[in-house]
Amino acid sequence: MKKPVKGKKTSAEQVVEANFDEDAIAGQITEITADVNTLLKKGKKAKIPIGMQPMLATLVDEPFDDPEWIYEVKWDGYRALGFCLKNGDVQLLSRNNKQFNEKFYPIFKLMQGWKMDIVVDGEILVINEKGISNFGNLQNWRSEADGELVYYVFDLIWYEGKDLTGLPLNERQAILSQVLPQGDDRIRLSKVFKAKGTEFFDAAIKMGLEGIIAKKEDSLYVKNNRSSEWLKIKVKLRQEVVIAGFTKNEGTSKQFSSLLLGIYQDDQLQYVGKVGTGFNDKDQKEMMAQFKPLITDKSPFLAIPDVNKPSRFRPDPPKAKATWLKPELVCEVAFTEVTSDGVFRHPSFQGMRVDKKAKEVVREVAIETKAVIQAELPGSAVRPPISTGRKTLLNPKDETQVRKVKGHELKFTHLSKLYWPEDKVSKRDMLNYYYQVADFILPYLKDRPMSLNRFPGGIHAKSFYQKDVKGKAPDWAETFPYTTSDGEAKEYLLGNDEAALLWMASLGCIEMNPWFSRSHSPDNPDYCVIDLDPDKNTFDEVIEVAQMVKEILVQMEVPCYAKTSGSTGMHIYIPLGAKYTYDQSQMFAKIIVNLVHHQVPEFTSVERMVANREGKMYLDFLQNRPGATIAGPYSLRPKPGATVSMPLDWEEVKPGMTMKDFTIFNTMDRLKETGDLFNGVLGKGIDLSKAIQKAKEVFG
Repeated sequence: MKKPVKGKKTSAEQVVEANFDEDAIAGQITEITADVNTLLKKGKKAKIPIGMQPMLATLVDEPFDDPEWIYEVKWDGYRALGFCLKNGDVQLLSRNNKQFNEKFYPIFKLMQGWKMDIVVDGEILVINEKGISNFGNLQNWRSEADGELVYYVFDLIWYEGKDLTGLPLNERQAILSQVLPQGDDRIRLSKVFKAKGTEFFDAAIKMGLEGIIAKKEDSLYVKNNRSSEWLKIKVKLRQEVVIAGFTKNEGTSKQFSSLLLGIYQDDQLQYVGKVGTGFNDKDQKEMMAQFKPLITDKSPFLAIPDVNKPSRFRPDPPKAKATWLKPELVCEVAFTEVTSDGVFRHPSFQGMRVDKKAKEVVREVAIETKAVIQAELPGSAVRPPISTGRKTLLNPKDETQVRKVKGHELKFTHLSKLYWPEDKVSKRDMLNYYYQVADFILPYLKDRPMSLNRFPGGIHAKSFYQKDVKGKAPDWAETFPYTTSDGEAKEYLLGNDEAALLWMASLGCIEMNPWFSRSHSPDNPDYCVIDLDPDKNTFDEVIEVAQMVKEILVQMEVPCYAKTSGSTGMHIYIPLGAKYTYDQSQMFAKIIVNLVHHQVPEFTSVERMVANREGKMYLDFLQNRPGATIAGPYSLRPKPGATVSMPLDWEEVKPGMTMKDFTIFNTMDRLKETGDLFNGVLGKGIDLSKAIQKAKEVFG
C-alpha cells in the first residue's frame, strides 16, 4: 500500500483545533490499526460504480454530543465524486453526474496521475488566506489565478475492484488514509474530529464556517440516498433556489435589480421572494448572458407575485418591471429567516449552482435533532427508522400495546421479536415503518384484494399465505367476495386504510401483496407488469434488461415506471387505466419480453418451467392474470437487509445500483426528498391498439 505523504495542515483546521478546549479534542479520531489488506477483504467484488450519486446528509436544527458520532467541517463548495482507473481514465463528476473535468482542470490532471483503481467522495472548494472556503469564489473560479482550488476527500467508495460501501465509516476512512495520494496539497484528506458536537459547532461559529457535519462512526455508505446517519448542522441559513425571473427598477443602469426566486412544492414552483444583494457588475453581466436564452412571456408561478409590494420598511418601492425566465437555473442564497407566508427575509445571493437540477430544488427544513439521535432502546437493537414528519406509532418499551387507528382499536403483541435477526429489526420497527409510510403505500392498496403472506416468526421461520379472511378479519374491515377460476369462493381483505394495513402487519405480513385490479373492476387491471426475475444473473444485467424494456416502450410511445422488487429483480409497470382485460395485458407483456429476449437470448429466457431456463433471467409476463400478486411499491421484503420494493427514477437505473440501497432504514429519508415517483401507474392508461400498431411499425 502507498503511505501518505503529509500535506500541510490547513489554517482552517488549525483554527478549529484552537477553538476547542484540550479535553474536547483529546483528539482527533483514533486511527484504526487493522491492516488495510484485512479490511479490504471485507469488500465485495464489483465494477466501478459510474453513474452513482453520493450519499447525502439530513439537515437537523441543532448540534449534539454523542460518543458514537464523529465530526467534520462543512465546507462551502461543490460535492464531487472522483472515478479513477489505472489506465489514467478519470471522471470528476458532480452529485448529479455533471462533468467537472474541464471546469476544475488542476484537480482532474492530478487525479490522472494517480494510476490506481479508486472512487472517492469529497468536496471541491476555493479557500482564502485563512483556510476558509467561499462559495462565491468557487463559482467565479476560472484559473489558478482566481484562488487556491482544493479537493477535500472524506470517503472511499470503491478500491481495487472492491465495493467498500458495506464497511463501517471508520474502516473506510482507515483505508482511505493509507491509499489516498497526498503528495500535492491541492488534494487533501478531510480531517475527522472525535469531539463534543456542541463544542465543535461553537468553534465553527467563531471561524465563520457554514456549519458542521456529524457522521455515525459505524455508518454504511448508502449510494443515491439521503441518510439520517450523516447530519448537517448549519451556522447560517442557506437554501438553493430556482431563478424564475428578474426585475429592473425604473431608471437604473444595472443589468437587473433583483432576482425572483422559487422552490418546488408538489411539482409547482412557489414564490419565495427576491434577492437584490450579493452580486457585482461583472456577476450581473455573466448572469444576464445565461438569462437571455431563457426569457419568456409566461410567469412560471401560478399566482404572479407583486414585485412592487410596499412594506413598512419600504412604503414607496421603486417601480420595477419583471422579466420571466424558464425555471432552469439554480442559485444559492443566505437569509435570516422565513416569514409566515414562506418568503425569505433579507436574502443575499451566494452564487450560481451548476450541480443541481431546478426540479430538485425544494424547501429544506431542518428536522428536530432529538427525533434523529436516539439511543439504543430496550427491546430493539436498532434505532427506529426516521420519519419524514410523522412520529412512530409504538413506544420502544412495552411488549404489548393497544392503539386506536382510524377509530379502531388494534392490539400489537410480541413487539421485540426480531423479524430480521441479522439486521436487528423487530416487529415493532416493521409496524412503525408501515405507519410512517402509509400515505405513500395506501394508494397502491386501496380497493385492492390482498393476499396475506404471513411470517409470524420472522424471515427465517415458516411462512404461509392466507387469502380468505372470512370470519377472521375484524368487523370493521372491508372485504371482497370473489370466486376463483377453480370455483372456490373466498373473501379477500381490501387494503383500504391505515387500520387494514397495520392489521395485516400485526399478523406478520412483512410484505404487502395487492391485486393488479380493484374490487369494482376485478377483471380489468390498472397496469401491466413485466417481472425481471434473475437466476444466475448479476443485478447489473437486470438493470441492462430493464433499460432495454424502457427503450422498447419509448419507441412504442408508451410510459413505464420501474421499481426494485426488493428481492433480486425489478418490476416494470405500464398504466392501463382498467380499460383492458388480463388476457390483453398478458398479450402485450408477451410482445415486449419477446422483443427483449430476441436482443439478449444469451442470458434471458421466456420459458415458464424453471428447468428449461438454464440459469437465465426469466422475463415473466404471466404475472398478468386474475388473482396474481407481487410485492407492491414501498412494501418491505422478507430478505436480509430489510429491503424495500422501491420506485425509481429511470436516471437511477444504472449499473452500480443495488437492492440494498433501499431499506427500512433509509426509505423515509428518501421519500422526503423524492416524493412518490410511482403515481403515474395509477393515471390515464395507454391506448393499447395504438401501442401495438406502433410496435408493428417500429419492430416489424
